[in-house]
Amino acid sequence: MSYTSFDNVGLMKVLSFFQTHDSEYLSGQDLSDVLKISRVAVWKHIKKIKSLGYKIESKQKLGYRLVNDTEKLLPWEITTNLKTKIIGKRVHYFEEIDSTQNFAQQIASDKKENGAIIIAEKQTDGRGRLDRKWTSPKGGISFSLIIHPKFDVSSSTLIPILCAVSLSKSIKSVLGIETEVKWPNDITMNGKKVAGILVDASFQANRIDYLILGIGINFDIDAKKLEKRLSKTPNFYGVDSLRKKENKTPPKLLLKEFLVQLEKSLAQLDNGEKSNIVKEWTKRAAGIGKKITINTSNGKILGVAQGIDNDGALKLKTRKEIKRILVGDVVLS
Repeated sequence: MSYTSFDNVGLMKVLSFFQTHDSEYLSGQDLSDVLKISRVAVWKHIKKIKSLGYKIESKQKLGYRLVNDTEKLLPWEITTNLKTKIIGKRVHYFEEIDSTQNFAQQIASDKKENGAIIIAEKQTDGRGRLDRKWTSPKGGISFSLIIHPKFDVSSSTLIPILCAVSLSKSIKSVLGIETEVKWPNDITMNGKKVAGILVDASFQANRIDYLILGIGINFDIDAKKLEKRLSKTPNFYGVDSLRKKENKTPPKLLLKEFLVQLEKSLAQLDNGEKSNIVKEWTKRAAGIGKKITINTSNGKILGVAQGIDNDGALKLKTRKEIKRILVGDVVLS
């Protein structure tokens, strides 16, 4: 099952009417008359709406009433009242897909897909950084985002940094939770991973054709179950879930806030404000000023983390020198 934000989906007419009249009962005949569709079509749409996670109450002689919205990140749930200019205005939703990154790469060169989101409830072949397998647990938010940037190639290395800051800000704003950013692409809470970021890029000469951000957020997952499954994988340092049992915040609020924050941060990069982005990241960074180990393809490097430079490279003070690390996994001591 898949939907987009730009299809004229028949059930949207029924759903929109329910959402604008959510305190009153609507009869099948009323819906049929107002929307100019048959009562059979009304019934079929209501059945489909229920299958998408919306709670609709029915009472004899009164009709139907929308009680609760869905928690599924359906296109219209994301785009409605979204306060961005470009980012997130176009949405492709899949109940199941091999990888949102793969689909994004198929459509990314199309100019109309600038700012588009590809989101899935389940990925069968999700991919993380350095071609590692990415697990998309139930209750997580997994999506890819296409960007056709204005900035040049030299600024592209700051994208994971910028994205991490935007997500950390959004988590604080929506859920009231303080998180840290862990170089190069993780968000942590109490030392455990709650989100990860992947960036794929296509370049032409000295110009960026497109960037694809792959983002996975542990919004409301079974952390213990996932930890058990991943405990023996390389560089694993634990996972946690952002939303706890007592919290009823819908996932769409976090996603929409992130899209707003990301668009603001991208505007900063367009304006050449690299130092501001680095400053925001450093405020939230885990391990700065502490001894760390970095696992690289050429072995382990030990030193004290000094922060990042304006290209997003990690500055590591070793016994001999200060090294710029562009690729690696940080292990906090």
